Amino acid sequence: SCKVFYAKDPLKIVRAQGQYMFDEKGENYLDCINNVAHVGHSHPYVIKAATKQMELLNTNSRFLHDSLVQYAQRLTATLPEKLSVCYFVNSGSEANDLALRLARQYRGHQDVITLE
Repeated sequence: SCKVFYAKDPLKIVRAQGQYMFDEKGENYLDCINNVAHVGHSHPYVIKAATKQMELLNTNSRFLHDSLVQYAQRLTATLPEKLSVCYFVNSGSEANDLALRLARQYRGHQDVITLE
C-alpha cells in the first residue's frame, strides 16, 4: 500500500544544505518536496532558533505555554478579525483532518469532494 516516489533504485539521502539533498555518493538533488521551500535545509537562523528552543523546552503544542499564546496573538494581529482563532497541529495530515472535521461540524454534511 506504500508507493515510492521513484521508478528505479531508491535514493539514500545522507545530508542536505540549502535547497539541495545529497546521497551517499555525493550526488546533489534539488529538493522540491520536503517542506523546505521557505528557508532550505540547515539554515543557520533556523538551527539557532531550534537549538535555543530545545534548550528551554522540547515538546509539542498539547501543553500550555506562553509562547503559543504570544505567537497566536502576533499571527492573528495580521489577519482580518473573522480569522481570529488559531489551531496548532503537528502536521499537514492533522491540519487536513481538523479542517475536514470542522467543515463537517459547521455544515452538517459528511460528503467530501477531493482532487488528485
